[in-house]
Amino acid sequence: MRRKSWLTKKKNVLRELIKQGKPTIGTHVHSIWPGVAEVIGHSGTIDYVEFVATYAPYNLFSLEDFGRAIDLFDHMTSMMKLDQDQKIFQSERAFGSGIQNLLFSHIRTVDDAKEAVAGMRAETPDSGGLAGASSTRDMGYVFPDVELQDFVKSTQDGVVALMIEKKSAVDNLEEILSVPGIDMVQFGGGDYSMNIGVFGDYPHPDVKKAETYVIETCIKNGVRPRIEIENWEDAKPYMDKGVIDFSIGNDLVTVYKYCQEQGEKLAKLLS
Repeated sequence: MRRKSWLTKKKNVLRELIKQGKPTIGTHVHSIWPGVAEVIGHSGTIDYVEFVATYAPYNLFSLEDFGRAIDLFDHMTSMMKLDQDQKIFQSERAFGSGIQNLLFSHIRTVDDAKEAVAGMRAETPDSGGLAGASSTRDMGYVFPDVELQDFVKSTQDGVVALMIEKKSAVDNLEEILSVPGIDMVQFGGGDYSMNIGVFGDYPHPDVKKAETYVIETCIKNGVRPRIEIENWEDAKPYMDKGVIDFSIGNDLVTVYKYCQEQGEKLAKLLS
């Protein structure tokens, strides 16, 4: 008798919201401590927690514990931002740990986009994917005892998001968005500004022009553009452009701003 695995128990909240055409709210974390994920889950306001693995240390044990913490909340799922190297390895380890959605950084070409989609999907005759069945957490650690159809479906439900942050990617955006299986795009102003030589000048006309182009082109091609914001008030101008997907704040910036503001006021009081 086949048993039920994690695959059949945990719905992909982000995929369901996208299917229904509803807005989504994510947040970033650098800390993969499960307690942080639980605190966010208890807030009841966040649809998915994105672990930015491109910027933070982690090990494979911590990925599984992060996945378990997310599973405590039916209203919430997770995402992992992957490095440009070893993206296939990271894809399989993240998904195998129970992280249902993936954000691929440093996309430059159509081939990069195709590789990203393939890294998420199971390797079947029709998918063009690269992921194989394995004895990982998502399979209940004993995959012959689990229906492989469940594994295939879960990889199809996984949301594939791309960072469009290089000039070459912006220049070839229409072609990149034509790759089947791309669900969401995030414009990266930091990398883009550096890529065109204006180094962190986010308000620069060329950076803002590229951001607007990415948003409009994604909407035209049926791909959801996501915007990173620091405060909820920042969402309105993007909503006016048709954006309904946002990632708000991150743990380190929140701690930094709190310490900066409150510490400065307390220091003045004490002096």
